[in-house]
Amino acid sequence: DNWGGDSTRGQPGVSRGAGDRDHRQGGSGRDAPSQPPVDPALLEMLRRFDLSWEYGPCTGITRLQRWERAQELGLSPPGPIRDALLEHRDNPDAGGCGLW
Repeated sequence: DNWGGDSTRGQPGVSRGAGDRDHRQGGSGRDAPSQPPVDPALLEMLRRFDLSWEYGPCTGITRLQRWERAQELGLSPPGPIRDALLEHRDNPDAGGCGLW
């Protein structure tokens, strides 16, 4: 029953304080503000944009950067994509790097 990896129990000099618990859970002890879930239809629209090679490669840049580059190159990326990316700019699920 040692699924928690608690092999240090009872060893001298090993503390199991609250800071250790937060570290194991990947947190800093502070509650980060959570993002509201992105509409699945929006995510599907963004995936289609990610997979459309006509707007150029999508590695190493954000979706918005890719949209702007395509616009500058005269490739006419869909306006609703830009609108959605700006609306959800702070949500990494929507505005991140797409596939990569």
